[in-house]
Amino acid sequence: MRKLLFQGLVRPPFTEVAPAISAEELAELSARLDAVARRRLGRGLAIRQVDAGSCNGCELEIHALHNAFYDLERFGLRFVASPRHADVLLVTGPVTKNMAEALARTYEATPEPKWVVSAGACALDGGIFAPSYAVVGGVGQVIPVDLHIPGCPPTPADLLKGLVSLLEPR
Repeated sequence: MRKLLFQGLVRPPFTEVAPAISAEELAELSARLDAVARRRLGRGLAIRQVDAGSCNGCELEIHALHNAFYDLERFGLRFVASPRHADVLLVTGPVTKNMAEALARTYEATPEPKWVVSAGACALDGGIFAPSYAVVGGVGQVIPVDLHIPGCPPTPADLLKGLVSLLEPR
């Protein structure tokens, strides 16, 4: 115990390495997302995240959007608890048989206009979980998908870039 206490006094505090994206690039990307959301919707973007059966790797990256590095609520992006208040359904993981009906009901409860974004390799086609008897497949097999953000898991910067590309006119 004394050894651990002494080590705690001598060692510098543990800090995480800053993300690969620079603060200026992040601020520009976040401001662009806020501007395009306000132009298309007249307000910030409301997202309902749905875990359809993932390993939680994608959720950890989505939660990082709220940490001190990203702090995206300052740009108008917010996560909502109900699909009735959402503009975007952000779905992660392979869709399990237990979650297929819940995902379809969540989609039906989301008002128009609505977009569905699948995030992560498993959300595309089931990923490594696809052969399982408990998995239906990718998100696109249950509800229509407007955009897929690849990665295992996608980084917060990838998620932001995907949301910007979803809302910017092509």
